[in-house]
Amino acid sequence: MEGISLEELQLAARNHGMPLEALRYPVTPVGLHYLLIHYDVPEVDPDAWRLTIRGEREISLGLEELKARPRAELTVTMECAGNGRARLDPRPVSQPWLLEAVGTARWAGTPLRPLLEEAGVGEGAVEILFTGLDRGIEGEIEQRYQRSLTVADAFREEVLLAYEMNGGPLPPQHGFPVRLVVPGWYGMTSVKWLAEIDVLDEPFAGYQQASGYRFRQTEDEEGTPVQRIVPRSLLVPPGIPEFLTRARTIEPGEVVLEGRAWSGLAPISAVEVSTDGGSSWADAELDPAEGPWAWRGFRFRWHAEPGEYVVCSRARDEAGNEQPLEPPWNLGGYANNSVQRVTVTVPG
Repeated sequence: MEGISLEELQLAARNHGMPLEALRYPVTPVGLHYLLIHYDVPEVDPDAWRLTIRGEREISLGLEELKARPRAELTVTMECAGNGRARLDPRPVSQPWLLEAVGTARWAGTPLRPLLEEAGVGEGAVEILFTGLDRGIEGEIEQRYQRSLTVADAFREEVLLAYEMNGGPLPPQHGFPVRLVVPGWYGMTSVKWLAEIDVLDEPFAGYQQASGYRFRQTEDEEGTPVQRIVPRSLLVPPGIPEFLTRARTIEPGEVVLEGRAWSGLAPISAVEVSTDGGSSWADAELDPAEGPWAWRGFRFRWHAEPGEYVVCSRARDEAGNEQPLEPPWNLGGYANNSVQRVTVTVPG
């Protein structure tokens, strides 16, 4: 594998992951939640900002008008589609995520569906397009960040126009003043710095939909779209780390291995833990979930004896989807939900 380039390091310095010890929090503190910014954080005057919705009619709403609408609050686990990309071989060149591109927040705002109904979605409508205020160049195309959903997906009752995160206004880096939140889907769908919503009578063919975020094995494939989050579990790092390598050391005796598991396809039904690199597995205890779209805590009691171990966890959801032992490779490095492996030393 080639080393990380200066360009990738520059991306990594801008886009931070969640320290895995923050898995201890049912709701991730705002400053620890993962962050991905495609272009620049736009400067937005909240008093001048307006959201334009174009359907059979056009609606324009300021921030206070949007806040006057019915309020909803959801706890949602959000994960970047590229989480785990840097662990693939060959490694796709992009934001070099390891495992930390995830977080869970309490998002508050107003449901999208009533606003779409008010604007009018005609019988010929096929998709809803969401446009942010952030601008840049990607794939040699100058663009604003845009993503679309089918009408059916946009009409799901849990889809929010969020203006609060963990009880406070959205921070600038998380989409102030308003962002889309689409529970169960990878984070690229939840467009930040939202400015425009358009009802379309044909599928959106913009860069982020037709070129980006598609599963491909080669450049010339059309590929299939990246959508819902596949099952994943991560462990709170046990013991203490060595500074540079992050290698873990734990004391012998009773150890509680804990972590979180989530899936956008169905609720988590089971988590198994292995202390021998996946040769054998045992069921972990599950905590209640924070909500239907939030991760679920788990714990496993282990009597650690002196030696070297590889600790793993593996999640399964109610639809039968399970984490694979080996990573599924694709050109963009998307949805790598292979089992995490944590090497630990128990001194004698």
